[in-house]
Amino acid sequence: MKRILAFLLFSISLLSCDRNSPPPGILSEDEMVTVLIDIQLTEGIVSALPVAFDSSQVLYSLMEKDVFRKHGVQDSVFTKSIIFYLEDAGKMDRIYSRVIDSLTLHESIPGDSLDLF
Repeated sequence: MKRILAFLLFSISLLSCDRNSPPPGILSEDEMVTVLIDIQLTEGIVSALPVAFDSSQVLYSLMEKDVFRKHGVQDSVFTKSIIFYLEDAGKMDRIYSRVIDSLTLHESIPGDSLDLF
């Protein structure tokens, strides 16, 4: 009986570990943070430009592709990853907290520039 109970507890602990790591084809939390930082910076750059809305959308689309290329991420993988993390509000909150902290730190350091491309 003790062996069965021990086996069950061991099995449950193994299954719970798998829930913390993303499935194959999904970016890790760290990767999501770095990509989202660059996406937020790109959105800020485009929104600050004195161009028409339609032009800014085209420009953003091109710059977003550069962000994905920089990180070696396909846009479909990024989209799947966003959907995956949105299913768990706690994980998404943790990711965006890290993004906001990084952007706030970047903003507070004079002369600090993040390499977008």
